[in-house]
Amino acid sequence: MASGDECMKNVNPLHIITLLLVLFIFVTFELFKAKEELHKAKENFQETSVLTNKLKGLNKIYSDKEGVRRSIGTILKQYSLKSSNINQSIGKTSITITAESLDTLALNSLMSKILNGSYNLASLKIKKRSDTKASLHMEIKW
Repeated sequence: MASGDECMKNVNPLHIITLLLVLFIFVTFELFKAKEELHKAKENFQETSVLTNKLKGLNKIYSDKEGVRRSIGTILKQYSLKSSNINQSIGKTSITITAESLDTLALNSLMSKILNGSYNLASLKIKKRSDTKASLHMEIKW
């Protein structure tokens, strides 16, 4: 039976160097893969952060109950809409705007203000009554 010193004498140093070289290449390859995964995770985190900031901004705009109420009130007080007989009812989660017989010019004015603003339209129904009149039912949520 050979002792431990005799076995080490029989091992070729080139085998040890080859083993260390293979081990070094394997570890380097694994580190490279881990670096790529870390880079992808960092990019995903940055995209998620940007999206989160955008959603926070939208939440501030759409969930401001008093801001929505004031801006809708300002729109409905415009001179072109005063004689249109537009009804506004304010609920806990929304404002409902209705008009049974609305002039098309007033409707165009109202819709241009509503659609160009930052409002969460839950429903919008417009029915043509005649060539110059229409009915409107709109719900804006916050």
